[in-house]
Amino acid sequence: MSVLLCFHAHPDDEVFGTGGVMRLAADAGHRVVLVVATDGAAGQVPDGLLRPGENLAVRRRDEVERSAAVLGADRVVHLGYGDSGMAGEPTPASTNPFRLADLDEATGRFAKVLAEEQPDVVTVYDPNGGYGHPDHIQVHEVGVRAAQQLGLESVYESSINRDHMRALMSMVAQQSTEFAEFDLPDLDNIGLPASAFTTTVDVAAAMAAKRAAMLIHETQIGDFGPMLGMEVDQLTAAFGTEWFRRWRADPGLVERSLPL
Repeated sequence: MSVLLCFHAHPDDEVFGTGGVMRLAADAGHRVVLVVATDGAAGQVPDGLLRPGENLAVRRRDEVERSAAVLGADRVVHLGYGDSGMAGEPTPASTNPFRLADLDEATGRFAKVLAEEQPDVVTVYDPNGGYGHPDHIQVHEVGVRAAQQLGLESVYESSINRDHMRALMSMVAQQSTEFAEFDLPDLDNIGLPASAFTTTVDVAAAMAAKRAAMLIHETQIGDFGPMLGMEVDQLTAAFGTEWFRRWRADPGLVERSLPL
């Protein structure tokens, strides 16, 4: 049995980039550990969803625990930091935001989990955190630093394949005049080009679990909603592959699975 440890910034982040590899690893009999840095309390919530007096951080913790179970996680670890909010927005002042955490202290917290689990593979984000979110960038910094301290070599940067996304958006725009009217993101600043990835994993067999995990994150349905309306083949085209860049990989490395 090998150990896959996935390090994420917020509840729900586990679904997009690593939900498939988590489920496939669990199905193959490996141990799967999810580490979540923040409480996600700065997330946007649909009006009327929370009950009177219900705490968003508590609700999102419950959601990620249930999502992790669907994705096959044996253990979920919460590092206990506050959600820093999006780049360019004011950082919450009273929540111990992850972006402002002392790097040595945060690295120590994560390194403790690594020492306990001795993972064969660790996933983090690319240096820009996929799309520039400060908590995602901090996951990269803390994750790589802790792995270095413990001498772990199999560190994989989960990221968005911007070329794949560009092709998908172009295809959908041609099929939908409504979609074509949206202001599309600047993909040059999102994820990595296809040529940067060392590891491309087909996770189509785990799409039912990924979709079920999306449904659990009700507080984030504003983000997931359009995807949940997709046909199975469309959802698989969008999320049926997960991409990684192995940290300090040998030039020319090409993998179709994580080394578990």
